[in-house]
Amino acid sequence: MMRVLIVEDEPNLRQQLNNTLVGAGYAVDQASDGEEGHYLGSTEQYDAIILDLGLPEVDGLTVLDRWRKEGKTTPVLVLTARDSWSDKVAGLDAGADDYVAKPFQSEELIARLRALIRRASGNASAELTAGDIRLDTRSGKVTRAGEPVKLTAQEYKLLSYLLHHKGKVVSRTELIEHIYDQDFDRDSNTIEVFVTRIRKKLGSDVITTIRGMGYSLDEPGTPPPA
Repeated sequence: MMRVLIVEDEPNLRQQLNNTLVGAGYAVDQASDGEEGHYLGSTEQYDAIILDLGLPEVDGLTVLDRWRKEGKTTPVLVLTARDSWSDKVAGLDAGADDYVAKPFQSEELIARLRALIRRASGNASAELTAGDIRLDTRSGKVTRAGEPVKLTAQEYKLLSYLLHHKGKVVSRTELIEHIYDQDFDRDSNTIEVFVTRIRKKLGSDVITTIRGMGYSLDEPGTPPPA
């Protein structure tokens, strides 16, 4: 569905975050200090970043400030101490999009993450639509003309990513980067297989192949991108 970077130095919390996100269907990369986090956030494409402020090597505020000065617009959710309002203010001033105070509930973190990713792609609603196709990001349910459609986890991730980027051409490489972890075999043809399966379940006109460029999903009747 989406690719997220976790930048957190505390091993147990980092693993907890990783397990929560993977369980919610995200592809996850991890960094244990500010230097590594800054490098990954600058060189890889993420749909969102979870950033702790108290990091070794380079602190979180400095990392965030560097990303924004580099022109990186990736949504960033900062982790702060529960009662440290000054950290929250500093994080937002440095370019954070939202924050969660420690300790936090996993459900709240996932909900805030979903909202950040939706807003970044121009979707204010928790429900993503294209014609009579509807995908509810909260429940994970997909319907067409009101009828439920069963998708596998990977089919759901691919459809969700295309719906988040409706009307845009998404390359095969981008889909692989945002659906799978870093060690996935990028020469695999599984993206093509999943596109074929989704077309069988939702209709042959749902996803358009743009030869030599990638795939596009748009409102029915809309001409494909040139």
